[in-house]
Amino acid sequence: MTSTLDAPSILRLADHQKVGQHRIRVCHISMTLLTGGLERLLVEFGRHCNRDRFDLRFIALDQLGQPAEDLKQQGWKVSTILEEGPRGKLSRARRLSKLLADEQVDVVHSHNTLAHFYATAAAKWAGVPVIVNTQHGRGCGASWKAKWQFRLANRFADRVIGVSEDATRLCQDDDRLSARRMQAIWNGIDLTRFAFRGPINQPVAISVARLSPEKDFATLLRATSLVVRDVPDFRLRIVGNGREANALKELARELGLENNVEFLGERHDIPALLGEAAFFVSSSKSEGISLTLLEAMAVGLPIVATDVGGNPEVVVDGKTGKLVPSCDPEQLATAMKAMLADSASWPVMGELARQRVEQHFNVKHMLQQYESLYDELLAAKST
Repeated sequence: MTSTLDAPSILRLADHQKVGQHRIRVCHISMTLLTGGLERLLVEFGRHCNRDRFDLRFIALDQLGQPAEDLKQQGWKVSTILEEGPRGKLSRARRLSKLLADEQVDVVHSHNTLAHFYATAAAKWAGVPVIVNTQHGRGCGASWKAKWQFRLANRFADRVIGVSEDATRLCQDDDRLSARRMQAIWNGIDLTRFAFRGPINQPVAISVARLSPEKDFATLLRATSLVVRDVPDFRLRIVGNGREANALKELARELGLENNVEFLGERHDIPALLGEAAFFVSSSKSEGISLTLLEAMAVGLPIVATDVGGNPEVVVDGKTGKLVPSCDPEQLATAMKAMLADSASWPVMGELARQRVEQHFNVKHMLQQYESLYDELLAAKST
């Protein structure tokens, strides 16, 4: 049950009843502003915000990176509040609360579970009227601690958003008492940055993601070793960096894939790289709504992806791509070989993929839904 408003919240809401008093102040809070899908999405929040009505701030509770610089270049305030001293966690929450109060924030919008826990406590202390959280993966986390933090923070949150229907269902299962205040809002991308190109007519696939365990690139490499037995000139380009980079490069050598697999590292020319492939492949064990999957579809690439998380909400099996079970190199290889054998279907799949992203995963539509939600929750509190 949502808690009652305290005096600072009531006074702040009264300001909104005075026409033209100020733009709605929304503070996005995440653990980091480093390279990653969540952080890239926050940059899109900043880029496509309705500046006439909303004034944004961004706070990271840990490290800053390129996304922070991008947001600063857009003209938004970016801060970091690190854990310091013997009472670091409590001190960080108190400092966060003071910043929210000093900035007279109207809406706190946190991202993922740990940031949700800190942000909700700080927002309540600061008298912030509206508290929103977005869960960007599948559910709130696997550990008992994460589930406890999620449930406790939800008691004081006005809305919890899953980036897919699958993620929303998992969140509701993790906290049935707050289930009625949860909903799905699909991620979106900036279509102007990913012009339609269509697939090239060569046996080249691309995969873009962090090189981390949940992306399961080991399965993709093993599947590739099976593919090249039948298609020796097949090439896979892997874009991204992460803690598993060295182990994956070693695995590729062990599998004899030196001439078939390229590790391109972290790149900032993703649209161009996508335009140099025939199809996109993802071997992930878990996904919310993958931004790289949407970007590949926007460029016009057919998809081979695992049937996990929000992927079935994005990829229409048999029309815009192929879905396979996760952690199964043989089935992934079979789907990749089937895609390679049916190059005549690539342009049609690519066009349908682009159309699907235009209809359902446009970042402007995503922002409109979030901004309408802020308005709805503020209006409900003011009455």
